[in-house]
Amino acid sequence: MMRRTSLSLLSAAAGAALTLIAIQPRLVFDGASARAAAGDAYRQLSLLGAVFERVRADYVDPPDDNKLVESAIFGMLVGLDPHSSYMDGKSFQDMRLQTSGRFGGLGMEVSMDKGLVKVVAPIDETPAAKAGVMANDIISHLDGEPVLGLTLDQAVDKMRGPVNTSIKLRIVRNDKPIEISITRDVIRVRSVRASLQGEDVGYVRITQFNEQTTDNMRRAVSELTAQAGDKLKGFVIDLRNNPGGLLDQAITVSESFMDRGEIVSTRGRNADATQRFLARGSDMTKAKPLIVLINGGSASASEIVAGAWQDHKRATIIGSRSFGKGSVQSIIPLGPGNGALRLTTARYFTPSGRSIQAKGITPDIEVLQDVPEELKARTNLRGESSLLGHLKADGGQEETGSQSYVPLDPRSDKALEAALDLMRGRKVNPAFPPAPVRGAAN
Repeated sequence: MMRRTSLSLLSAAAGAALTLIAIQPRLVFDGASARAAAGDAYRQLSLLGAVFERVRADYVDPPDDNKLVESAIFGMLVGLDPHSSYMDGKSFQDMRLQTSGRFGGLGMEVSMDKGLVKVVAPIDETPAAKAGVMANDIISHLDGEPVLGLTLDQAVDKMRGPVNTSIKLRIVRNDKPIEISITRDVIRVRSVRASLQGEDVGYVRITQFNEQTTDNMRRAVSELTAQAGDKLKGFVIDLRNNPGGLLDQAITVSESFMDRGEIVSTRGRNADATQRFLARGSDMTKAKPLIVLINGGSASASEIVAGAWQDHKRATIIGSRSFGKGSVQSIIPLGPGNGALRLTTARYFTPSGRSIQAKGITPDIEVLQDVPEELKARTNLRGESSLLGHLKADGGQEETGSQSYVPLDPRSDKALEAALDLMRGRKVNPAFPPAPVRGAAN
């Protein structure tokens, strides 16, 4: 199964979708103007019903009523923004499995781009990654059948299948078609990987925010702290190419390195979409220096974490500007067997009140990688602002995407090297270490 991206680039467009709580749909009309609006809406629904009946009666072949209704719902939501979508019962169940951190399929983050499936990023150590699938690849055919005309969910469904079965993908890379055969497998997503750099710097890479992320991250930090002992200088948290995931995990990861303060706030049309989330724990590192790596593939939940630490001056942010997905998606179940809506219900704001929608997080220290010539055409992600129908920026200029290339060889990783040099005092920069915000005990 492919993992749909959007807080989680888990939606139909690149960049991780925020998954909040399940809420019940409601319809509230107040006053004469609301009643008039309702009347207009019901007249339009009558038109939809008339079209539905005409198609059922006169289409050349008898259509499937369920498919007609689902297609109407798909069209309604696609017209809203890139991250709102309808999930049928199967897709809803699949989404719940995905966020659990264990699912079956190929193992890549995908979005829809101009009617074709675009790879946001292959998931580490999965069949897609091992087969050589790369970020920004365009999937044009599945087992010889064109993708054009399918919804993202339909394309994803075709890529699913029993373990140990194969599928052929035709990929367009740098305007050249490539045929790749991939054998499906059970995808067990390791959302956290950690290692000790030398003897004195803890390195923690978070690849996505699923249900196990915070527990695995805390375990990794504790183990690295024990390994390094008194030599530990600080931690590098790598959020590059992390498309996002669950909001609650972004909050608990953030507060693991904070003593107090706001992490994120959400604002929507309705009161239940407007909330403030505060750190309520304690800094498990006891204020050890913290550096965060981001790039153009860091989206949604990743941007919440980076934005919180940046605003509180808890961490120095290094790399390239992030993706810029500043919206919140709520999962709204529609009853047994009817699936659910993934609906954009709010924007989110960093502790200082910033909206990063269509702008992204600007690093404190910009570090660009040396990109191999053959990859230069496909290492820049266009970002949220390039997505058709995206929510407009909340004031200020929208920003395009930025570099998303991460070298496989750590010795060629300029952002990581810059972080290690700062941690070890081999280089200095006014942005490191940051001075904590007055009144924020971080």
